[in-house]
Amino acid sequence: MASLKNLGVITLLLLLSLTVQKTWGKEDADGAGSDCGVSEIGSAEKASALKLKVIAIFTILIASILGISFPIIIRGMPVFKPDGILFILVKAFASGVILATGYVHVLPDSFECLTSPCLPEYPWAKFPFTTFIAMVAAVLTLMMDSVALSYYRKHGMSKSEAENDEGCGHGHGHSHGVGAKKLDEGASKLLRNRIIAQVLELGIVVHSVVIGLSMGASENARTIKPLIAALCFHQFFEGMGLGGCILQAEYKAKMKAVMVFLFSVTTPFGIALGIALTHVYSDNSPASLIVVGVLNAISAGLLNYMSLVDLLAADFMAAQLQSNMKLQMWAFMAVLLGVGGMSVMAKWA
Repeated sequence: MASLKNLGVITLLLLLSLTVQKTWGKEDADGAGSDCGVSEIGSAEKASALKLKVIAIFTILIASILGISFPIIIRGMPVFKPDGILFILVKAFASGVILATGYVHVLPDSFECLTSPCLPEYPWAKFPFTTFIAMVAAVLTLMMDSVALSYYRKHGMSKSEAENDEGCGHGHGHSHGVGAKKLDEGASKLLRNRIIAQVLELGIVVHSVVIGLSMGASENARTIKPLIAALCFHQFFEGMGLGGCILQAEYKAKMKAVMVFLFSVTTPFGIALGIALTHVYSDNSPASLIVVGVLNAISAGLLNYMSLVDLLAADFMAAQLQSNMKLQMWAFMAVLLGVGGMSVMAKWA
C-alpha cells in the first residue's frame, strides 16, 4: 500500500506541474529563444506518432510483465532456486542493468533538464542541482534502510521474546534466548530484503512514469520508433532484477501481485498520461524541465545506491561468492554484460 501512495504522490506532482506550466512555461519560453517553444509538427506525423505510442503501451506492458514475473514463476525449478548459481548470475546481470539505468540513462537526463538554456540562469546554472539531489536521495535511502532495521530490532525482538515467554517455562530461559536470537537474525534478513524490494520499486516507478510521460507527449515518430525496442529491453531486464528481489522478500501472493502490477503499468500509464496531456505538456517549459529533472535526480540516487549497496555489494561480499572465485568471476562478467547492454541502449533511449 505504501507503493500505491508513493505512485499517487508522483502523479499528483506531475499533474500539478503540468497545470501551472501552461502560463509560467509560456512566459519564460518567450524570453528564452525559439528553441524553448513548442515545435510545429504536421498532422500526418502526429497520427503516425499516436499509432506508435498505442503500440508502445501494449508492447512495453507485455515486456514488463514477462520480466518481473519470470523469476517468480520459475522459482519452483531447482535450477533457478534462490541462492542457486543461475539465479545469482541472472540477478548480477539484472543488477548491472539497474546500475547502468541510474548512471547512463536517468542521471544524464536530469543533467539535461536542469542545465537547459530554457531555465533561468540563476539559480540553475550556478549550482550542480542534479548531483546534489541524487546524493541527498542516496543518503536518505541509507537512512530509511538503517532506521527500519533499527526499529525492528528494538520492537520486533521484544515482541518475539514476549510471545516466547508466554509459551515457555522459566526453566527454558537460556534456550529461549538462543532461539529468539536466531529468529531475530532470520527476520532481520527477511525485513532487509523487503525494504530493498520496496525502495528499488519506488526508484524504478519514478523513472518509469517520467520516461513514459516523455514518450507519450512526443509527437515525433522517428524518435518513438527506436524508443519502443529500447524500452522493452529496459523494462524486461529491469523487471527481472526487481522480480528477483521480490522473490527473496518472500511476500504473500497479494503483495507480489500489487508490486508486479505497479511495475508493469507505470510506463504504459506514463505514456497514456503523456498522450492525454499532449496539448498542454511541453518538454522545454521551465515547470516540466524542473519537475522531470528533480524526479530523475531522485530516481538516479535511489537506483545507484540500491544497485551498488543493496544488490551488488550484498551479493559479492556474501559467503557464497567469496568462497567460490570461479562463480565470482562469472558474476562479474554478468554484471559487465548487463552494464554494457544497457549502456548501448542509451543511444536510443
